[in-house]
Amino acid sequence: MSTVKARINHQIRATELRVIGAGGENLGVLPIHDALVQAELAGLDLIEVSPDAKPPVAKIMDFGKYQYAENKKQKQAKAKSKTVEIKTIQIKVGTGEHDLALKAKKISEWLTEGNRIKIDLFLVGRSKYMDPKFLEERLKRVLVLITENYKIADPTKRGPKGLSTIIERA
Repeated sequence: MSTVKARINHQIRATELRVIGAGGENLGVLPIHDALVQAELAGLDLIEVSPDAKPPVAKIMDFGKYQYAENKKQKQAKAKSKTVEIKTIQIKVGTGEHDLALKAKKISEWLTEGNRIKIDLFLVGRSKYMDPKFLEERLKRVLVLITENYKIADPTKRGPKGLSTIIERA
């Protein structure tokens, strides 16, 4: 599950390390050889926990316990993260008020769930060549009916199939 493999014992390339002992005590900056000797005396592994630090930080502990703790952290982070989905609603120039109200109700539900919504004003035939202000007014008709608080994440853009905008919860 771990994407970055931690270097242990003789895989560590740094010449000096800031070493943290098995009990969590700071042993200071030691040459790699001395750090490996300390780990061997404790009967544990030397694990490079922060390779980017100056000097790199290594900890003396059991590698199996380290892997277990890292996997547990990653699972918790994955459980807490929520993927934001983009839902799409299509309307046309001639969509009636009742249909717009139903679509606005669905948009409000999706906003409470935390999703982003892409609203497309689908243009067919002659409606592609209508006045842009008129088309934007048609798109805003559905925005007025939304009951939840929202903000426009992506302003209205003209695409090959019509106008579209993206909104999200405020």
